[in-house]
Amino acid sequence: MRLPSSTSALLEKAKAGDADALSQALERNRRRLTVLVHFKLGPRARQLSDAEDVVQEVYLRAFRAIGRFTYESPGSLLRWLSSIADHVIADRARYQGREKRAGQEVPFRSPSNPLGPEPLDSRTPSRLLAQQEAVARLLARLNALPEDYRRAILMAKIEGLSTAEMAERLGKPREAVALLVFRAVKRFRAICEGAGP
Repeated sequence: MRLPSSTSALLEKAKAGDADALSQALERNRRRLTVLVHFKLGPRARQLSDAEDVVQEVYLRAFRAIGRFTYESPGSLLRWLSSIADHVIADRARYQGREKRAGQEVPFRSPSNPLGPEPLDSRTPSRLLAQQEAVARLLARLNALPEDYRRAILMAKIEGLSTAEMAERLGKPREAVALLVFRAVKRFRAICEGAGP
């Protein structure tokens, strides 16, 4: 029996028009999505776009398109959000440094735009800061890993891909991928233990 607070139950409520249920489902994926977006942006793009700004735009697009989302399994929401993030990042790169086309980005409600939509994130500033600090610590620890270990952790632990899916994506045998993930997690734990809280 599915719990009423499960992601799939929240998404069913969201499709029925419950914006709070959608906010809860999206919030469960915020940290993982922020890490994915950070690495999807790459070093150069990070200078021009903040990962949190991209995540907010992903959430806005997800809010508008939730009716087209189909829950298939645990992790399918994050995969869908990751796909939206790819489009947001591509759109930002395409229009970076040029005048934005009308309607491409939706400015949030502000004194200069009183009719704009409210941001999905309505948490307190102290909670936002604590979450940003936690994400910054996680990113620093991931950046301390060799590139192949970081990629393995992102695919296995953040995106939630199976060993078979990773093997296909990396073009390696499943056994080699399993060993890579094992070593990457072991190294990551060592970094975490050495870094403290």
